[in-house]
Amino acid sequence: MVKLTFCLRRLPHLSREEFQRYWLDVHGPLVRAHAPALAIKRYVQLHTGAGALSDAVRKIRGAPEPFDGVAELWWESEAELRTAGATAEGRAAGAALLEDEKRFIDLARSPLWFGTEHEIVEGGRPSR
Repeated sequence: MVKLTFCLRRLPHLSREEFQRYWLDVHGPLVRAHAPALAIKRYVQLHTGAGALSDAVRKIRGAPEPFDGVAELWWESEAELRTAGATAEGRAAGAALLEDEKRFIDLARSPLWFGTEHEIVEGGRPSR
């Protein structure tokens, strides 16, 4: 499996609540609709919560301001991802998603990367 991790920061004019509502209720269904054209096998949104626990852990660690959320997308293989992206339908789907992302994501401050998962703990037990 190939995984894309996308750390999202909202556009400055949006509150975190507005950003997360749009992401979940508008962009989420758009990704679902385009998933077959892009060969996406799984899509997960992790919404950042505001609160004392998050603030305390950040302060202890000296961590920067949190992202507003993280999107995770999986493909069966890099070849499948490339093939889907090379079709007219895949290119159109990718363009539609990018246009929508410009409505709520500060793309210049939202890093993304492809990576390989290495499972260390599963079900409360070491997996190696």
